[in-house]
Amino acid sequence: MPSNRRVVIAVFPDVDLLDVTGPAEVFALAGRESGGRAGYRVELAGPAEGLVRTSAGVRLAVDLTFEQVTGAVDTLLVPGAVEPGADGAGPRARIDREVVAWVERLAPSARRVASVCVGAHLLAAAGLLDGRRATTHWSTAAQLAADHPEVTVDPDPIFVRSGRIWTGAGISACMDLALALVAEDHGEELAMSVARHLVMYLKRQGGQSQFSVPLSTPPTARRDIDDLRLHIAEHPDADLSAAALAARMCLSERHFARVFRQETGTTPAAYVEAVRLEAARRLLEGTDRPLEQVAAASGLGSVETLHRTLRRRLGTTPAAYRKRFRVTGGP
Repeated sequence: MPSNRRVVIAVFPDVDLLDVTGPAEVFALAGRESGGRAGYRVELAGPAEGLVRTSAGVRLAVDLTFEQVTGAVDTLLVPGAVEPGADGAGPRARIDREVVAWVERLAPSARRVASVCVGAHLLAAAGLLDGRRATTHWSTAAQLAADHPEVTVDPDPIFVRSGRIWTGAGISACMDLALALVAEDHGEELAMSVARHLVMYLKRQGGQSQFSVPLSTPPTARRDIDDLRLHIAEHPDADLSAAALAARMCLSERHFARVFRQETGTTPAAYVEAVRLEAARRLLEGTDRPLEQVAAASGLGSVETLHRTLRRRLGTTPAAYRKRFRVTGGP
């Protein structure tokens, strides 16, 4: 007997367009690929009747208002919106209190609740992520952790499931999340068929750290630390041990480690590894150089260390990463 699962997606001013249309397309294709046996009924709910302008400027028509959403809901899907940070800082998730109040009211009666991208901030504000592990877009993960210390924030996974609560990572990961929901409902065979039509991986290798920029920490209050970071980035294959970096700063190792962590939020060793990983990624994406040369030029030293670092930081191998992200026409 055909199923017709009701999916309600929140829409509100400046919502990210793909957060809404991406999952909707996945659910529509699931119905088509199953011959209607795995049907989903997608409804867009907004604060008022009429059109909602998204962050892309495209307007979406609301099917029903928040107050009109009654009856059984299989999946409540909550996307997000961002706003500029203060003083030129990166984007911040915007908390729409009307959406939060609606989620608080509707979530208990929904079989499953999922957030897309920075929609996790709305779930957290509604108290749905307390005591749970969750993810969000990597650029707002620190904000989510700071605003909600009761949530265990993991910025790397493409999506996280915690009981009936799902959280998804940045932007295009909304489709990975939707595919996972289809797989849970109807099995991986159907989800794989949908993924093929979307020219996607059903389960992509690695986390969202493979798409973020680990060197995106803002300038520090100390010029000498910023100069040191530039030196590290330009010479990943140099001696970048704590002793060598401390000597370059004319500080003791202990004092240097304390100052560096205070200014950057991470340890010198972790920062150097992130820089070397970034260098290795660029070489894997843009060249055909053997892994021995990639390891040496990036400062990771050996192929074994290259493998171990990619496995630990990105959840993949050098060969798999190169196959997935190789840019043709590189030197």
